Amino acid sequence: MPEMKTKLKELRASKNMKQGDLADLVGVRRETIIRLEKGQYNPSLKLAMDIAKIFGTSVEDIFFFED
Repeated sequence: MPEMKTKLKELRASKNMKQGDLADLVGVRRETIIRLEKGQYNPSLKLAMDIAKIFGTSVEDIFFFED
């Protein structure tokens, strides 16, 4: 079964952004960002699009699946 991977942590670090900062910008709890970064949570389409907008990239550049 494919496993979701993410570049969220790397993107956030490149902007010197804390998990809480990103959480505030997209309207979720810090714990949600932690779980996203660990691959323990699949974001809703709206959340994925909101995150992509903040980093000026596409959803597919942040979230992807690997076998």
